Formats: sequence, structure tokens, C-alpha cells
Amino acid sequence: MASRSKNSTLVRAFRIADARHPLFDGAGAYLRGGRWNSPGKRVIYAAETYAGALLEALVHLNFDEVPDGYRWIEIWLSSEVEEISRDQAVGWNGGDHTRTREYGDRWYDQKRTAVLLVPSVVTAGIERNVLINQEHPRFAAVRASETREVIWDERLFRV
Repeated sequence: MASRSKNSTLVRAFRIADARHPLFDGAGAYLRGGRWNSPGKRVIYAAETYAGALLEALVHLNFDEVPDGYRWIEIWLSSEVEEISRDQAVGWNGGDHTRTREYGDRWYDQKRTAVLLVPSVVTAGIERNVLINQEHPRFAAVRASETREVIWDERLFRV
């Protein structure tokens, strides 16, 4: 996790997504759900590092050529966000998302914290994903940069 900087940032995160949809919004997780939430919950999925966000995007893409229209944002969580949960539900790396969704749904519904740090499956838990509860009262303290174009290395798409 990023250390505290001069501007009191506790966590720095990155999100890469299709630019046809707002990047600083949990609409996709709301509609489809994710590993850590059931549909109907506005959760923004991000990663602690740009490389982690890139790997998360790649694992969900189904392209054999460089995709168009992907953008990235940097997200800052300041000290105003207060406590951040760092948890690991049993079965976090399995294919069945029942337990992780139950865990994430409880975190979301109870509004325990605005942010939940969870292990990244694509990095075997070495890095963490950053889940942000858009309905949490402290969400207003979360900031995001302007979107920027993802510059893909074409070697990632060699067949």
C-alpha cells in the first residue's frame, strides 16, 4: 500500500476500464456484480498499482489485438476516509464467488468502511485490489484524476 504523502493520502489506487462508461463509478459492479459484490451494489474496483490494474483489465479482456477506448484514472483516498478494512475472506481465490460476495455484501451493507482492500487473484494475493463503496458517507473524500489513455504494449497481445 502506498505510504502517506504530504497531502495526507492514505491510499493511492488505479482503475483501467472501457471509456464508454464513467471510470469513477461502480455501475458495472452494480449491474453484474463482481468477485466481492452481488448485483445491486455500487462498488468501484481498482488496484493498488497501475501494473495491478493493467493485469486486472487484461484478465477480463477477450482480445487478441490491442483494444481501443480503454482509459485509466488515479484514485486518492485521503485521511478523511478514515479507517480502511484489510480483509481476506475464506475462498477468495476460488472460482465460486458465493463466499466472497457474501463477505463483500456485508461490508457494503454495513458501511463499515468506505474502502476494502482484498487480495488480487491475478497476482496470487501478492498485490491487493481496492474496493470503494460509493454509497458510504465518506465516499465524498475519495478523489479521482482526469481519465488518461491506456498505452498498450502490443507484445501483450501476441498470439
